[in-house]
Amino acid sequence: MIGLGQIGSLRRRLLLGALALGATALIVAGIAIALILARFVRGQIDSRLDAQIVALVSGLEPGPALHLSRDLDAPPFDRPGSGWTWQVQRGGTVLRSASLGERSLTVPALPEDEEGPRPADGTGPQGQALILRILTLPDGTVVAASAPRAALNGPLREAGLSLAACLAVLGLVLAAAGVAQVRLGLRPLDRLRQELEAVRAGRRERVPDSQPVEVRPLAAEINALLDQNAAQLAQARTHVANLAHGLKTPLATLSLALSEPGRDPDGRLSQLAAHLDRSVRHHLRRARSAALTGATRLRTELAGPVTDLAGALERLHAEKGVRVTCAVPPGLAAACDPQDLDEMLGNLVDNACTWCTRAVRVSAEGSGGEVVVAIEDDGPGLGQAALAAVAQRGRRLDETVPGHGFGLAITTELAELYGGGLELDRSAMGGLRARLRLPG
Repeated sequence: MIGLGQIGSLRRRLLLGALALGATALIVAGIAIALILARFVRGQIDSRLDAQIVALVSGLEPGPALHLSRDLDAPPFDRPGSGWTWQVQRGGTVLRSASLGERSLTVPALPEDEEGPRPADGTGPQGQALILRILTLPDGTVVAASAPRAALNGPLREAGLSLAACLAVLGLVLAAAGVAQVRLGLRPLDRLRQELEAVRAGRRERVPDSQPVEVRPLAAEINALLDQNAAQLAQARTHVANLAHGLKTPLATLSLALSEPGRDPDGRLSQLAAHLDRSVRHHLRRARSAALTGATRLRTELAGPVTDLAGALERLHAEKGVRVTCAVPPGLAAACDPQDLDEMLGNLVDNACTWCTRAVRVSAEGSGGEVVVAIEDDGPGLGQAALAAVAQRGRRLDETVPGHGFGLAITTELAELYGGGLELDRSAMGGLRARLRLPG
């Protein structure tokens, strides 16, 4: 049998515990009520028999002859075979109720008891079980009265059926109440799960502190863990940035020095420097990717940053009269750090403003769990050879197409760290269209 402690579901464990305790309580209550009813009904029967005995004793006439002064065969003692009988016996003389007819009760011999009649069990002339009350008088007269045991069992059986039905209904009500109580009691945990899901999805930064008293310490520990992860992420990104700046500059200087005539005749040192640069970039990318995926990512709405960026770049390129049109739906967000999003959008929109004639359009849409941001301009765009070169790993765009700098390479690297990417093609406006894909 599986114990409650081995059940994986907390809801099932609480329900089974409540049902088990409720069933036990109902069984105990049923037994207790049945015992009380049995005692009550037996007391009523004993009282009736004792009253009959008292009437018989008071009706005995004094003298050596055993005789009653009046008829005491009131119902139900007048119905033959009913089991309701009385009998008075002194020596060989016996007085009987009409229900006994010519038969006699077998009365056990009991010592005299000054406190009153004493109980006993007996069997009637027809073999039915009887409840006896016996009183022995000082002169040896034995007065007995009986009732059929069916007078006790019958009412108890009827009361027991009614009691069982009531307890069954009560059990169903208690079971429903237990289910409702468990659901209400576990609702804060379900709400906490939804809030954690919102944190993981980036819709909120922390778990709200407004929790029940029992759940509040758990929420506080979760928030502390989120704060610790955020701090570790910021520290990791700082170290990555410092390491990038510390290594890239010396490597670039070394590469430039080796490119001078006579410094590296066979090109072996340049190849080693290039290999070292690729290794550094590779490990920096892995470190940053681990930092980004190891912590909670925020969801950053696009409409605000795009609008602010468009206004700033219009002022920056005011001499050209550039107009940046924004078509970003309100509420559309990407699972991306705000700083990285600003850097990627800044590189792409600034590149479009630099190469456009006068118009730049920024649009965004969500599709299949992704957010696609399209930046288009009406400039000269890129040729097919340049577009093909962008997709080649290890080749920087600034080395193939003049004027497009490191911004696109940085944007591509950042987008790939988030599981997205950057695609370049021809725009319907005549220039370049950059499609930035980010997780939604």
